[in-house]
Amino acid sequence: MDGSCIQRVVSSMPPADPTTKKPLDIVVKFALSVFVGSFALIWGGMYLSRPDRSIPPYTVGSQADHFVATYVPRDTQDEQIERLVKRFRKVGHETRDFGPMKIYPTTTGDPGGRYRQIVIYVFADHLKTNPEVLAKYLAGDAATMKDYEQSMRGYYRLQDQNEEGGTGPMPHDGNMSSDTRILFKGLVTDPLPVEDEPEPNISISPL
Repeated sequence: MDGSCIQRVVSSMPPADPTTKKPLDIVVKFALSVFVGSFALIWGGMYLSRPDRSIPPYTVGSQADHFVATYVPRDTQDEQIERLVKRFRKVGHETRDFGPMKIYPTTTGDPGGRYRQIVIYVFADHLKTNPEVLAKYLAGDAATMKDYEQSMRGYYRLQDQNEEGGTGPMPHDGNMSSDTRILFKGLVTDPLPVEDEPEPNISISPL
């Protein structure tokens, strides 16, 4: 084939389309699939490992002595917070062992038990559960306390045989927010209402 023939063949080929997208490299595809798969596994594990499928997933963000700061997803509804608080109540009544709820002993070495007293705060903002923020609140930092209490979505408080739980900010120094709804207040020796009885097939690990 002479030069003129080669030139005619080349000139007859359609020009490359600069807008045509190149297929993803196989390494990129593999990395994306690993990323998506890992996210799905993490989310699925968080969902399936809740202590009770009827309550929202929660995480223990920080703990200082018998004060525990937990958080739930931002879109958690009040009725879900209520079920979570009642789950804490069940533990206080039945075993008083919050270890399976991923809460470290709050009164280690106390003859009254490892969880003689405990205060659990529930937030929908994980930043509120940072150890530094909890420390400032417990220290009475004025700049922290108001916002901290207003951000509470729920609480559970156990002191010896007395307990209290509710949604909204926990009452402080006798003052109660208009957003607070007390769900129960009494003794852990009081019988649980029928709707608070344990449910079958409960896993004991939070997210």
